[in-house]
Amino acid sequence: MAIQGLHHITLVSADAQRTVDFYTRVLGLRLVKQTVNFDDPGSYHLYFGDELGRPGTAITFFEWRGAPRGRPGIGGTHHVALAVADYDGLLKWKRRLIDLGVAVSGPFDRHYFTSIYLNDPDGAIVEIATTGPGWAIDEPPDAIGLAYREPPQEMLVRNRDEARIAATTWPEPVITITPDMALSHGMHHITAIGSDIERTHAFFGELLGMRRVKMTSNFDDPGSAHWYWGCGDGRPGTLITYFERDRQREAPARMGAGQTHHFALALPDESTQLEWRERLLRAGLRVSPVMDRVYFKSIYTSDPDGHIIELATAGPGFAVDEPPAELGRRLMLPPWLEQHRESIVAHLRPLSLH
Repeated sequence: MAIQGLHHITLVSADAQRTVDFYTRVLGLRLVKQTVNFDDPGSYHLYFGDELGRPGTAITFFEWRGAPRGRPGIGGTHHVALAVADYDGLLKWKRRLIDLGVAVSGPFDRHYFTSIYLNDPDGAIVEIATTGPGWAIDEPPDAIGLAYREPPQEMLVRNRDEARIAATTWPEPVITITPDMALSHGMHHITAIGSDIERTHAFFGELLGMRRVKMTSNFDDPGSAHWYWGCGDGRPGTLITYFERDRQREAPARMGAGQTHHFALALPDESTQLEWRERLLRAGLRVSPVMDRVYFKSIYTSDPDGHIIELATAGPGFAVDEPPAELGRRLMLPPWLEQHRESIVAHLRPLSLH
């Protein structure tokens, strides 16, 4: 009954075309599905990922056209991180993005990985993080996450050296996305914000059975907790992390463009999903009925601070209604909405694909 890792994250976009241009042309992800929000068929739901949009690689967007900017806060997501293979690939991303006019901060030493940060056109924080060196750099592999690990002071000092950080980049222009830059590895982690880290652990670690792989502090705010949960050895693509913030100082998240609507964890199949639904109900949580999303089945609940959490099946996948080579090329509707295609299309602005 174990959770397998991350499935997808769904954010809000104020402009679908702008989102397509950024995630395909700038970041090199594939648009794997054009469809609509099944609960609001007059708006797009776009999925990006690897060549098949496999669980753990999928970043999806509801288009709320012209929506005002959202804001990170308690009960919301702070950022989503995409995985890059190594440090050279990371530096190439910094050079490519800056040359394209995208503001980048970093690289920052996060001890367990190195990363840069940027904002998508709606303001969502996107991190690009290396896959290593990993959690065992400061504690034995069989004991990760069992004790608090103080951030190394020398690392904190290096991360405050703004001149050095600004000067650290790839020496030559990066015109095309090279294989070592490919973001097809999918998500590295998702970081959300909670108000009580122990209560958050009771949800992810005890109820959902995810392994706590690190207890440390927020490296940019060392007085606050930053804990990580994952599957197995906590490999990238399975990781949920939370910053703990004081409700007296941190406002609740505000939904809107650039903010996460929900994120989803992956389950192997429908029978496992039903078992999880019963377990969550027995724990006293509100849980939705099973929802047919065509490409997977879903149930929805919330973390202790109200962030929507989805538990989604791994299949059948995005090739269930169009050939793999043609994924994302045209608008696909679920069978129960096909009869309304004409009126639905009338509410959507056509997308230009490159």
